[in-house]
Amino acid sequence: MNTNDKTLKFKTNINCGGCVTKVTPFLNDEDGICHWEVDTTTQDKILSVYSEGITEEEVIQKVQDAGFKIETLKSK
Repeated sequence: MNTNDKTLKFKTNINCGGCVTKVTPFLNDEDGICHWEVDTTTQDKILSVYSEGITEEEVIQKVQDAGFKIETLKSK
C-alpha cells in the first residue's frame, strides 16, 4: 500500500441511487481514486473515497461539479 493511500470521508447530500448515478462519472473518471462509496442510509450521507493521491479539495470540486453539496467530515 502506498503511503499516499488513505480514506477521505465527506458529509454530502447524495441521498439516493439516482444521486449516486449522477455523481458516478465525475468520480470514476478521476485519477487518484481507487474506490469510492456513499452510505445513503446515514443522516450525513457519508462519501468514502479510497485515495491513491487525490486530495480532499479535488474530491470536493468533483462532487460540486456534479451538483451536490459536500464538506469534509470532521472527526469526533
